[in-house]
Amino acid sequence: MAKHPNPARRSERSRQAILSAARELTSEMGYAKLTIEAIAARAGVGKQTIYRWWPSKGAVVLDAFLALSEAGPEQSMALPDTGDLEADLKVVMRATVAEFADPAFEGPIRALNTEIINDPALAAQYHEKLARPVDEAKKARLRSAQQAGQLPMDTDLDLALELLYAPLYQRWLFRSGPLTPAYADALVEVFVKAMRPTSPPS
Repeated sequence: MAKHPNPARRSERSRQAILSAARELTSEMGYAKLTIEAIAARAGVGKQTIYRWWPSKGAVVLDAFLALSEAGPEQSMALPDTGDLEADLKVVMRATVAEFADPAFEGPIRALNTEIINDPALAAQYHEKLARPVDEAKKARLRSAQQAGQLPMDTDLDLALELLYAPLYQRWLFRSGPLTPAYADALVEVFVKAMRPTSPPS
């Protein structure tokens, strides 16, 4: 008896082809010139296939970006915890710097930032699907540092993350300097020094 194609498997192949096409075309032509028609042609699918899964070009690019960093279950996002906060943060920040310096990553994320500024709905999706889970993983590591006495217990963890990451995002956004491992290390060293608990007066 002839075997019928598995629709779920075929759909997943089409989805991955669309995401790959969106990443490639964003890097090749930039977000402004990117069209749903171009993505469909590159992926070998019809436009309606794309619109069945995504409401807009921005939504496709968002998922294309997410697919670059899919890590499975949320717990797999956990940051390293060796007990040495500075060393662990340097590992994480070096990896972040490497991602932002990678052309395959930079194209989609710059496109997303451009679109998010003008699309509140897409901004909400970005924060829900990516930013919030990643920030929660980061804050879990900082809570561990609090328990170990490496950060004050009253530290505002959301503000702490902004202090650590904002200089990196600004340098990347405005292309104001190189994104290097040395820069990542320097950010962590300044952060740890600034956040270190003060010793009680003797």
